[in-house]
Amino acid sequence: MLELFQQIESSGESVIVTDCGKPVLEVRPYRGMERNALEVLRGTPLRYDNPTTSITEDAWEVTQ
Repeated sequence: MLELFQQIESSGESVIVTDCGKPVLEVRPYRGMERNALEVLRGTPLRYDNPTTSITEDAWEVTQ
């Protein structure tokens, strides 16, 4: 395992571990989360006009 961990660390690539052909784990290099608070919030909703209003079924998009 140590050799595998060292290989992942040096290559920077992740490895998927499978059990009977089914993916069960992903082992990847650690990347620190040194981002500022505004960067973390980028892309999130800016505001909710009526957060307590219920949503009707017609408002939902159904995809299959």
